[in-house]
Amino acid sequence: MITYLKEKYKKEVIPGMQAKFGYKNVMAVPKIEKVIVNSGFGKQISGKTSEEQKKIYTAVLGDLSLITGQYPVLTRARKSISGFQIREGMPIGATVVLRGKRMYDFLERVIHIVLPRSRDFQGILPQSVDKGGNLTLGIREHIVFPEIQPEKVKNIFGLEITIVTTAKNQEKGLELLRLLGFPIKSE
Repeated sequence: MITYLKEKYKKEVIPGMQAKFGYKNVMAVPKIEKVIVNSGFGKQISGKTSEEQKKIYTAVLGDLSLITGQYPVLTRARKSISGFQIREGMPIGATVVLRGKRMYDFLERVIHIVLPRSRDFQGILPQSVDKGGNLTLGIREHIVFPEIQPEKVKNIFGLEITIVTTAKNQEKGLELLRLLGFPIKSE
């Protein structure tokens, strides 16, 4: 089954990018390569017993897998930092890399449901797109996702979503994301 966003890319984005930037070959048009979803919970588990830590990070991993449709990888501390009460090898975050159909499904939910539901959302700033054409978004509360039931959540955590594109510069990346339907503020 082809998703709405992939269909839109083929029917609207490719011709639009070819018209604006003069791409002769369809394969040269930038596209979304992957989506990386990160969450750090080191602050929530520092200073807790190992059982309390395990409860917190299993809840976070469960919520992240509900949100993304894929089980996250646990990231561990590379070195000990006594000021933050972190020991080497201690779990401090989780990450998921989405590609293909799951990536498009996730992006559709982010564009049409999550961003409009976010508190005080005014649009994505153009400065959020880096020089390589990649967009990085921060979501403060994961409970804006429709898969999460806020009544059952004990620990609210934030997410960082990085959308990696094949665009060569910021201008082309911004145009690609605009044509896909991301609510990017006009400068």
